[in-house]
Amino acid sequence: MKFIFDLDGTICFSGKPLSKFIVQALDSLIEKGHEVIFASARPIRDLLPVLPAHMHHFSMVGGNGAFIAKGGEVISTIHFDPQTADNILNLIEEFDATYLIDSHWDYAYSGSADHPIRRNVDPEQRAKNVTPSELDEIVKVVILSSLNGEQLIHKLQNLPIVIYQHGQEDIMDISPQGVNKWTGLKRLGIEPQQFIAFGNDANDIEMFRHSAHSVCVGDHISLGEVATEKVSSGEEQIVRKIMELVVGLR
Repeated sequence: MKFIFDLDGTICFSGKPLSKFIVQALDSLIEKGHEVIFASARPIRDLLPVLPAHMHHFSMVGGNGAFIAKGGEVISTIHFDPQTADNILNLIEEFDATYLIDSHWDYAYSGSADHPIRRNVDPEQRAKNVTPSELDEIVKVVILSSLNGEQLIHKLQNLPIVIYQHGQEDIMDISPQGVNKWTGLKRLGIEPQQFIAFGNDANDIEMFRHSAHSVCVGDHISLGEVATEKVSSGEEQIVRKIMELVVGLR
């Protein structure tokens, strides 16, 4: 069986690397012949630092489906068309928004140095922090703050994009139209109803809808409505649930 794991808030907490207990649980899946795949809002660049080195070659979906990696390499990306990218940048300027903008590898960051998301961005300095105009393509945008959030969202909704709002972090993820974790998994050759998914937020909904079994970590209302079951957030509960599901597959 294929096991798909979201990272932040699901098996990765406070931006720290996976704990030894989570790693042991994932290793046990591999030892029993299952496949582990990661599906995160993070770009692949920022996904790797929280994983142990022996998992860097695992198949991955990053940027909510915009990045696909396999065998340790980013094999494809989906980026905004030039007109949409320009429209987003114009709105960022109009609303004096701070942002994290990702390209295939490099990025542009205008938020404060102490913003919680900053510690997760390129912690190993694998890439360059440049201006938006220096990026060869724009794959994903995160709005960190703006002058008028509601009006900005209203204008963004007129563009061919996908918007995920993360209430607890008070940030907004923006991806190209048609991009989500499930479309990313399909690009990896994953078939519907052939995997078990773990997630904790709205960007996991489409992935859950196509899973054979899904586990909502925490109490996200919309995700919980489409999940097979829920568990409370915490390493012990998650490890226990992983092992329960493995036993049930025998």
